Amino acid sequence: MSTDTLLDALHERLGGRGLLRDPADMARYGVDWAGERLGQPLAVARPASTAEVSATVMLCREHGVAMTPQGGHSGLVAGALPAEDGGELVISLERMDRVREIDPINFSMIVDAGCILDNVKQAAAEHDCDFPLSLGAQGSCQIGGNIATNAGGLNVLRYGMMRELVLGLEVVLPDGRIWNGLKALHKDNRGYPLQQLLLGSEGTLGIVTAAVLKLSPRQTQSRTALLGLPSVEAVITLYGLARRDCSDLLSAFELIPRRCIELAMEATPTLSDPLDDAYPWYVLMEVAASGPLDLGAMLEHLLEQGMSRDLVVDGALAASDAQAQQLWQFRESMLEGQRRRGEHLRTDIAVPISAIPAFVERASAAIMAASPTCEIIAYGHVGDGNLHFNILPPTTLADADKHAHLHELETLLFEVVDEVGGSISAEHGIGRSKQDAYLARLSPLERELADGVKTLFDPAHALNPGRILPRP
Repeated sequence: MSTDTLLDALHERLGGRGLLRDPADMARYGVDWAGERLGQPLAVARPASTAEVSATVMLCREHGVAMTPQGGHSGLVAGALPAEDGGELVISLERMDRVREIDPINFSMIVDAGCILDNVKQAAAEHDCDFPLSLGAQGSCQIGGNIATNAGGLNVLRYGMMRELVLGLEVVLPDGRIWNGLKALHKDNRGYPLQQLLLGSEGTLGIVTAAVLKLSPRQTQSRTALLGLPSVEAVITLYGLARRDCSDLLSAFELIPRRCIELAMEATPTLSDPLDDAYPWYVLMEVAASGPLDLGAMLEHLLEQGMSRDLVVDGALAASDAQAQQLWQFRESMLEGQRRRGEHLRTDIAVPISAIPAFVERASAAIMAASPTCEIIAYGHVGDGNLHFNILPPTTLADADKHAHLHELETLLFEVVDEVGGSISAEHGIGRSKQDAYLARLSPLERELADGVKTLFDPAHALNPGRILPRP
């Protein structure tokens, strides 16, 4: 059967708003956040309900057409981009953006997969609750994409990744059947935890259409500090102190090099140098609570300890929410500063927290030996060992040669990751761009089990084919 027959059937089922076929209308569905990777959709299906997702999947299965589920376009590993050959139907969940139910006593909420993360957080706040996932892209990323990639973000050290924030799922399987697992239970130990297979599966096993999210009490106060430190070793030692002294109230502890402060000020001219002097490394940290605690005194005590042990050289404590937001603006703007530099290597690795200083030193040495004029930008979430060890290519390198050069540097970097027992992907996933590196690190048994899971859910490899695992 021809694809025209499929598209006509989809148009009849989804209506004019539910199916896009004009190239101009489909353009934004074929590009990632960075604008560096492109795909070509066969068409874009925009179902408005779980039943319409199911019908779309059944029609694609009947016509033998592959599908690419897509959320908020904020992925970085080409996992939700359609293939370049125009043979895959994009299924966008953007019209499914309803908050179905909020239970502030059970600390749970049920939302459609297309809900924007920021909107979910606001809806929870209206019921004196908090959904603690915090990402730079929270104004555009969708809950379904957060689930598909097992998103982490800034508050993982306190609340865990998306895997710890989901109580139940509703999923359309690759054959169109609907699995309703929307249980709002905080404890459920019946058999195999099937939903955990879907979390982090990058749309290769099913399309998440709704989720039960785990909420927390809304924080009534928080304190933010930006500290200047002399070395990565000092950062990790200070983290150990903060983890003990601040206990579970520590919600964020970010490692930021001086170069990122400069990039943030370039991207946002309203920002000015946060401390009197420049320092090699900075820590942006936050403590938060919902009870009558003196968080200011807690941070001041930690700062005094850090200075007495020569870990902290200088620091700024936010005296208001506005000042705190300005400090966090450095963390957000530095990403835009990197993006403006054009094509560069973005990595998302994880190492044991105690190994961060040695890793940064060894990885930096290996990269600079291979490319002396490149620029290294290493930052990340200290509390979970997640570093973004990014590399700007030499400015003298021709644009046509940058991709190959960066790939060579990535290979060197991943070798150092292996040496310290780390992971090549902490939260972004595998997609297509990291597939070769992922497969090279799988044991034969792990590969057999991974292939078995994919075959069980999607024997035809019709759903996001070629992501994580290659086509048969």
